Amino acid sequence: EKKIFTVQGPYPIIRSLLRARGWVEKKFLSEGREEEKQEEEKQEEEQQDEDADAIHDIMSRLVRNQVPYFIWTNRCSAFDCELLQHDQVVNHYTRSAVFTTKNGLCQNLRNLPWFDQADPDTFFPRCYRLGNTNEQEAFIEDFRLTAARSLLKVALKRAEEALGRTEQPQKPGEGAAVSRVPHLMPCPAGPGPTAHSQLLEEALHICELHLGSLAHEDIDRDALLPHKAGTNWDQFLRDYYRVVHEGARLMVTGAQQERCQTLLQRLKEQLPQMSMEGDHNVWILKPGAKSRGRGKAREMGQGGTGSWPRRGILPSPHPPGIVCTARLEELLQLVGCSGAPALRPGEWVVQKYVERPLLIFGTKFDVRQWFLVTDWNPLTVWFYRDSYLRFCSRTFSLRHLDSARHLCNVSIQKRYKPAWDQPSQLPPDQIWSSQQLQKYLAQTGRADAWHKVMVPGMKAAVLAALHSAQGQVGNRKGSFELYGADFIFGEDCQPWLLEINASPTMAPSSAVTSRLCASVQRDTLRVVIDHRKDPTCSTGGFELISKE
Repeated sequence: EKKIFTVQGPYPIIRSLLRARGWVEKKFLSEGREEEKQEEEKQEEEQQDEDADAIHDIMSRLVRNQVPYFIWTNRCSAFDCELLQHDQVVNHYTRSAVFTTKNGLCQNLRNLPWFDQADPDTFFPRCYRLGNTNEQEAFIEDFRLTAARSLLKVALKRAEEALGRTEQPQKPGEGAAVSRVPHLMPCPAGPGPTAHSQLLEEALHICELHLGSLAHEDIDRDALLPHKAGTNWDQFLRDYYRVVHEGARLMVTGAQQERCQTLLQRLKEQLPQMSMEGDHNVWILKPGAKSRGRGKAREMGQGGTGSWPRRGILPSPHPPGIVCTARLEELLQLVGCSGAPALRPGEWVVQKYVERPLLIFGTKFDVRQWFLVTDWNPLTVWFYRDSYLRFCSRTFSLRHLDSARHLCNVSIQKRYKPAWDQPSQLPPDQIWSSQQLQKYLAQTGRADAWHKVMVPGMKAAVLAALHSAQGQVGNRKGSFELYGADFIFGEDCQPWLLEINASPTMAPSSAVTSRLCASVQRDTLRVVIDHRKDPTCSTGGFELISKE
């Protein structure tokens, strides 16, 4: 019946489920253990019992020279798919790195409009490969434009705060009220001197030019780039940092306030990511070829904006890991781009950080969402109904960009103990199920958000990512692969895809993941074994969302 399987890696659930179905395991032999194994087998035969384990061990020895017809491994390279027989089933596709690495996903989603009507800017934060010279220049341009927009947001916010204070009735002993002159409203005092009066005017000019470029007003002339706009960017960014990150005063006239409002509204109509980008201009640097938090997180400073390294401190000679920063020169120094040749392609990617995430009790979280591909032509995708949340161990703050507040990976958060002020409503293991999230949303007046906004958005993002890579992944009939997509949600509950992982971890890190990881493995076997033989059988928690 060809019921011989091989499992490589920590997958006791898969091994147990297959054995319960009557399959026999062909076990891996580590190098140099052949003689040791033979001696163990001899001892087992002398004292064999009639229990199931002993019988299965005997059967495993009998099939050790046979071909396994079901292969589950945590490494795609463990088997050469080109050498597999047509009736062998393996849980990997070749060349899936085109969307399961940060570098590959960044590159392929850029080409998505060629394959799909979806706009990647509506579900994937802007991302650039710093090893590519053109993309490095595009990132620097994006950082500058985002800084100009951020300055407009901060100016508008401070002007509104100042106006709010002038409207408060004066209490005895408070002194003179703040001037109500509408065309010159003092902004909140900061530790530094008042910024140059031309700074906001320059930011307005930059945003107006950018808006004109977006509206194709420059169609008959060269495309406008910020570095061609006559701006002294070094000085502009220094003044911008003083205002946005160091609290320097900024004077805003009534006319400027109106222009800020109009420009930001018009830019929002052109830029889908303005709702999540905030006003701190934070970006996250990641190793391009790694996933699941494998790029070791670097601790970041606690003061000021929290960016690492602190101003005036040179980066370590060792490569950085995952880093959040709000200063362009620091980021370029970290990866050696400042005044140096471009890095090797694919080494680092930089992505816009979601500054306005949906928070639960003031804490950031992301969602691990599984999906299963059983064919690439026609593209056949199954979406799992259950998922789990991973919380940070510190409350969210953009003034402190340390890993404990901003990186939700279990492999990173397990280094930290929960803070003394961690909300008591969150579990000590920092994991929730998607059912707990739905309950929380219902309690906060957003009962429909999960089924009407979050899940449909995640499905659409997954399918768009797969469409962008469909022509590059090695399709093999008989193969399948389970993936883990990581999402974060904006304040409006819209999902933002962060990355897609091959071989998502099945190690139980909590009571929730212990239950869900066992369930998704059980249901994966239902789809790839049972459903192939009987299309009417149950597929558990998997829902077919695409079969072209």
